[in-house]
Amino acid sequence: MTVANTAVPSSSASSASSTPSASPTQTRRARLQAATHPVLAGPSTSAVAIGASNAGEIDNVTLANAYLRVDVAPHLGGGVTRFDWRSEGNLVPVFRRCRHVSPQTDANELACYSMLPYSNRIGGGRFSVGGRTVDVPCNRTGESLPIHGDGWLASWHVADMGQEGVRLTLDRSDGKPYAYRAAQSYTLDGPTLVITLDIENVGRDTLPFGLGVHPFLVRDDDTQLSAAAAGLWLSGDDWLPVRQVPVPPAWQFGVAYPLPRTMVNHAFTDWSGHATVVWPKRRLSLTVSSSTDYYVLYTPPGEDFFCFEPVDHPINAMNLPGGAAEHGMTLLARGERLSRTFRFAVEHVGLRAFAGGRGARRQ
Repeated sequence: MTVANTAVPSSSASSASSTPSASPTQTRRARLQAATHPVLAGPSTSAVAIGASNAGEIDNVTLANAYLRVDVAPHLGGGVTRFDWRSEGNLVPVFRRCRHVSPQTDANELACYSMLPYSNRIGGGRFSVGGRTVDVPCNRTGESLPIHGDGWLASWHVADMGQEGVRLTLDRSDGKPYAYRAAQSYTLDGPTLVITLDIENVGRDTLPFGLGVHPFLVRDDDTQLSAAAAGLWLSGDDWLPVRQVPVPPAWQFGVAYPLPRTMVNHAFTDWSGHATVVWPKRRLSLTVSSSTDYYVLYTPPGEDFFCFEPVDHPINAMNLPGGAAEHGMTLLARGERLSRTFRFAVEHVGLRAFAGGRGARRQ
């Protein structure tokens, strides 16, 4: 397997760096290589980095092979800005692409980001654990509650980039109430994007930790979803769960079925860990698999995307009856770690796979 790693120094890079400065011609060449979708014959992966010679200052990493292209922006929560499938010489978006990538890009404009040390909202901005109350500050303008942790809003460090992909790290040792160190890795394995999240509690207190990813998937008028689950937590007007119920018929996705046209923003429970998204007109499918028991489905009407978020706990898990550990979160003492892996496998699907027709669109 071969790999092409190119780091382009910025004008502010120190002249004392052990890596020699690139000439303007080399810089233009590297940017052109990234822009023209680098790809090697067969399943090999190529990696191109754009930014400073210091790995931690890299602005963008492009991973590409014969099947996929993935762009990662370390300074934007280590998030994905594009995830595309190669089809007959074209790049077909699987995740909704980030249209404008800059230091001011809003995280919700990304194609995907990671959620840690918890996902979604914490009711009241506090929870109880071990007989004490823990306050969690709001972390985003316009949100009245803390949401998705702070990893998605941070600038990550490129710790390693090689033949298999890229590994990013984040040091939040001075964080309150969550003090932690985390890593997220992106790997291309043939037609599959593999995202691995690792987190370590480095604080004094034992706290509930949880992990998840938040992809924005392309949605057209016949997008279908298959993601069997036994129940869900219905969200109220504040998007916090109010009661757990069996999945109603309109949202049962035991087999591939068109997405509802109405708003859904609920956490589904007792998930098998496997889901499939199908785009019949594009003859494309995506299989999502993870080591988690929950997912959050978000279907905003009229948008060109929807979100299928594999997570290891439901919304506001810390404050649900029974506590965080009863709802998928992991209590980590100082020095203990948690890891989750998420796989997104893309496949071209022939017309025969859609024989038999589809049901009517659900409301």
